[in-house]
Amino acid sequence: MTVLDSGSVKDKLILVVGATGNLGGAIARVLLGQGRKVRVLVRPKSNYQTLVQIGAKPMFADLKDRKSLDPVCEGVETLITTANSALRGGEDNPITVDTEGNRNLIDAAKAAGVRQLIFVSMSGADPNSPVPFFKAKGKTEEYLRSSGIPFTIVAPNAFMDVWIAMVIGIPAVSKGAVTIVGDGRRKHSFISATDITEFVVKSINNPLAMNQRLAIGGPEPVSFSDAVAAFEKVLGREISINSLAPGQPIPGLPDLMAENLAGFEFFDSPMEMTELSKAFGVKLTSLEEFAKNFVERAAAQG
Repeated sequence: MTVLDSGSVKDKLILVVGATGNLGGAIARVLLGQGRKVRVLVRPKSNYQTLVQIGAKPMFADLKDRKSLDPVCEGVETLITTANSALRGGEDNPITVDTEGNRNLIDAAKAAGVRQLIFVSMSGADPNSPVPFFKAKGKTEEYLRSSGIPFTIVAPNAFMDVWIAMVIGIPAVSKGAVTIVGDGRRKHSFISATDITEFVVKSINNPLAMNQRLAIGGPEPVSFSDAVAAFEKVLGREISINSLAPGQPIPGLPDLMAENLAGFEFFDSPMEMTELSKAFGVKLTSLEEFAKNFVERAAAQG
């Protein structure tokens, strides 16, 4: 249930934080395509020009600078944030961005009277986690709940577009060997970024999403071995597989990603999505659909 067709709602200002990233950018583009008024928080050196060309209004600020956030949040009805430190480095880390930066943003949103703050977290967020990134997400969830701002926490399982694409898709289409950790048979409800985007957009001004934590995943739990089989079917050929023990470096993957990949072999994360996807009107992308679309895009790009 949403009210996207209402003219008065379309006039309400939406702020997207993290719009220069893949997920935040996709959300901003969908909103702009719906004729919504979109403001994006950007930093001077970020690549935001393409969003401006399709109607977004940029405003400069930094999550680490609390005062810079006040003018950005002024007049905002709905704030959506996907910003994180995962691919940054340097002064941007889980403490400065994902913990302190998000706290600054929540404080600024509260001061500005924002009517809904949509925070994209993760299914494994835990304020007591030994993993700094997971811990920061969990602490932000806690702080947002206690802030008094009407909120929606969207907590996706692992992204198909990251894990399935990088571990299986890229080496498979380049006819290289796929490297998995262990036997690759643990089941996880991988979800596509397209579906996450749709859940976020359909949460705006939606009573079903208000003051809720939406744990979301794909239509069924799948393993990395399942992903290999899906790409073999689409490509019409067998894919060579190398198996490594948890903790070993993986060719072509950053060390941090290899470390996180090892974690997938120690648990399963199935999620039942039938009722939630139906309630929000989201048709979830299957592993087979993702593999087919990935191969088609790769072929189109040469």
